[in-house]
Amino acid sequence: MNIPSKYNAQEVESKWYDYWMKHKYFHSTPDNREPYTIVIPPPNVTGVLHMGHMLNNTIQDVLIRRARLQGKNACWVPGTDHASIATEAKVVAKLREQGINKSDLTRDEFLKHAWDWTHEYGGVILEQLKKLGCSCDWDRTRFTMDPEMSESVIKVFVDLYEKGLIYRGFRMVNWDPEAKTTLSDEEVVHEERQGKLYYINYKVADSDDVLTIATTRPETIFGDTAICINPNDERFSHLKGKKAIVPIANRVIPIIEDDYVDVEFGTGCLKVTPAHDENDKNLGDKHDLEVIDIFNDDASLNHYGLQFEGMDRFEARKAVAKALEDSGELIKTENYTNKVGTSERTKAVIEPRLSDQWFLKMEDLAKPAIDAVLKNDTIKLFPKKFENTYRHWMENIRDWNISRQLLWGQQIPAYYYGDGKEDFVVAETLEQAVEKARKVTKNNNLKASDLTQDSDALDTWFSSWLWPISVFDGIRNPDNEDINYYYPTNDLVTGPDILFFWVARMIIAGYEYRGEKPFSNVYLTGLVRDKQRRKMSKQLGNSPDALKLIETYGAGGVRVGLLLSSAAGNDLMFDEALCQQGKAFGNKIWNAFRLVKGWEVDSKLEQPESSKIAIAWYQSKFQKALIEIEDHFSKYRLSDALMAIYKLIFDDFCGWFLEMIKPGYQQPIDSKTLDETIALLEDNLKIVHPFMPFITEDIWHYIAERKPEEALIVSKWPETRPINESLIEEFNLASEVISGIRNIRKEKNMAFKDAIDFSVINNEEAPKTFDSLIAKLGNLNAIDYVNEPLDGALTFRVKSNEYFVPMAGSIDVAAELEKLQGELEYTEGFLRSVQKKLSNERFVNNAPEQVVASEKKKEADALAKIETLKSSIKSLQ
Repeated sequence: MNIPSKYNAQEVESKWYDYWMKHKYFHSTPDNREPYTIVIPPPNVTGVLHMGHMLNNTIQDVLIRRARLQGKNACWVPGTDHASIATEAKVVAKLREQGINKSDLTRDEFLKHAWDWTHEYGGVILEQLKKLGCSCDWDRTRFTMDPEMSESVIKVFVDLYEKGLIYRGFRMVNWDPEAKTTLSDEEVVHEERQGKLYYINYKVADSDDVLTIATTRPETIFGDTAICINPNDERFSHLKGKKAIVPIANRVIPIIEDDYVDVEFGTGCLKVTPAHDENDKNLGDKHDLEVIDIFNDDASLNHYGLQFEGMDRFEARKAVAKALEDSGELIKTENYTNKVGTSERTKAVIEPRLSDQWFLKMEDLAKPAIDAVLKNDTIKLFPKKFENTYRHWMENIRDWNISRQLLWGQQIPAYYYGDGKEDFVVAETLEQAVEKARKVTKNNNLKASDLTQDSDALDTWFSSWLWPISVFDGIRNPDNEDINYYYPTNDLVTGPDILFFWVARMIIAGYEYRGEKPFSNVYLTGLVRDKQRRKMSKQLGNSPDALKLIETYGAGGVRVGLLLSSAAGNDLMFDEALCQQGKAFGNKIWNAFRLVKGWEVDSKLEQPESSKIAIAWYQSKFQKALIEIEDHFSKYRLSDALMAIYKLIFDDFCGWFLEMIKPGYQQPIDSKTLDETIALLEDNLKIVHPFMPFITEDIWHYIAERKPEEALIVSKWPETRPINESLIEEFNLASEVISGIRNIRKEKNMAFKDAIDFSVINNEEAPKTFDSLIAKLGNLNAIDYVNEPLDGALTFRVKSNEYFVPMAGSIDVAAELEKLQGELEYTEGFLRSVQKKLSNERFVNNAPEQVVASEKKKEADALAKIETLKSSIKSLQ
């Protein structure tokens, strides 16, 4: 078989992905094996692959591929989220380019455009994930707007409504004036921003008095319906029961008293705008105040804004401030920093707004989810530190605003049959709604045309919170084979930014609709940042093109590059050099394989003792690493697992083992050693495969012709076997001896092809197990065990053992003695400086423990080196 000299990632990756797909290795159906299930955090249907997706999905693929190798029935369900706000914005923008206004379309007409857009652009990210090597069960791909998924969402809404958990209420909500919809509290990001505090004079009716009010939003004076003072504030006791006049609007409003007012803030007086502030709304309800909504849905001023009607709120702020200044009613302004709510999706500043919306009561629903994570450890968060964040949110949970003023999404299944807002029924279908409405109204003549469905859509998260259940059709058919087999799923991999939006809500839905957890473990990844610790974003231009990285370094290189420094929950400082390191690791494995396959075999040769020992050593080394790797996987330390594999293969297999068993120049290798080496290589490929699936599968098939059922992707994860710890310890000493010999050869320019003599004073009484390997790798004539130092030889020490390389006649003894004497004097001076530091009690008592330990190690190393140098000097004198 002709093996290419270089690994061609692009060619190989497409070849093997097609092969895996053809043989349906990713597909899962229920059987008698242990299931291992992951559901993908569904990316937005509008999305394209970015670094966060790369990290998240690489981790999931590592977990699913390892489970597959462990013989589990691995099922990774992919899919996309319809992303109401983001997708509708894209469709609206496209329609605008075509000269079409959304408001001119019927719901059905708009939805046709949305579906056309989704079919054309949606799901691109899933195709891109294939480039990364993601082994999802593509036959199970789901979309949150698929008919059966939507049916599940509607069924849940009706069920929760009938349980009394969903209600319609007129409440203060978060309004996104760009998307023109409400948002839940969790979708609002509070940012600290620099603004101004405006001091405005309000005249007191029937008086020459004025009241000064401090506000950050002068444009809202048109919605003022009262001035509030603290009843205990003596400064304003003379105003009790009086009225004030709103500037510009010239409306007369009452002056009310309430101890809600902070006498220390601003001027001690508060303008009350019940339609545009939640606290003001509470005051308004308490004091029965009028409610005046001054904004249109795009946050421009409506007719209540008088001459400022139609102006954007921020333009109006400047214009109103100017008008107040011109009239002498704006006294002063001050710089003021405050928290401003912004839309998590559109980044628009949120406008508090009174609106009829649908809400889900959360307090009781959340209790099982609190217990599962915080009390009985049924669900584990990795890293554990996120439990505190989870606790804070869950124990202070508020009712969830689940309605959105959008067309793209599941339409709320409430049907109005009368003129009032309370005249409605909730049903899964129009036909069922008609039946319910007939019963309620006792009017059997009611027809479908007499009912009007609520125009709002449900919050996108109201569909994705059912994801682990609905992807297996567990809502519509709660006892079907798939849901009973795959649920609960095993691991969830996601970002901590959606711990509330999605993770907590899925746990809530799991207990409500399956009576058990939706998953056992939640692996929370960090953010991908650049080398300067900045969050990657399009705006900063610091986010590399994910597909370009794969093209440059290969999928394996990128996967390794991402995971080498990606501990759970910690942000990843991404550096493209990491991908180069990953690519280099792949090349190292490739070249090691080519080396092994390039050896000629002589089946008549006996296996050398050195090869026997080398194989026994690497088998134990592999087993020790395997136990460490398994431990890292159990704690979701995938970065550490990869590093353990990296060191095992790069250092132990390529750096030492292949050298140990390599035949002499142009010499054949015995068949037993080669066969055992191939078996060890195959074990290496198995543990690397989850991280670097393409190159490992390619090498696997070059090693031998394999049937489809023998492919690496469905082979068997190595089993743990007994470890010969003493063999590992003995090799550690042997490797230092070999390094010592090589250093002397290098320093003295001794050709490696020339064999040399070698003697040992075995003070350690070390076993001679690795002598054959020391002799081979050091190219020694023999190893002589002696009791006295060898005159005229260079020496080095490993532990208390002394090793001698006879050098008489081949070096300038005088020059060598001068060099060794100089090195001795330097080392003795260094030792004195270290010992001086260690004799200082203040340093020893106050310095960190690891610093003191480091100094003590320097002392020990210097003492050992001095002893060796003195021995070398003595042997040459």
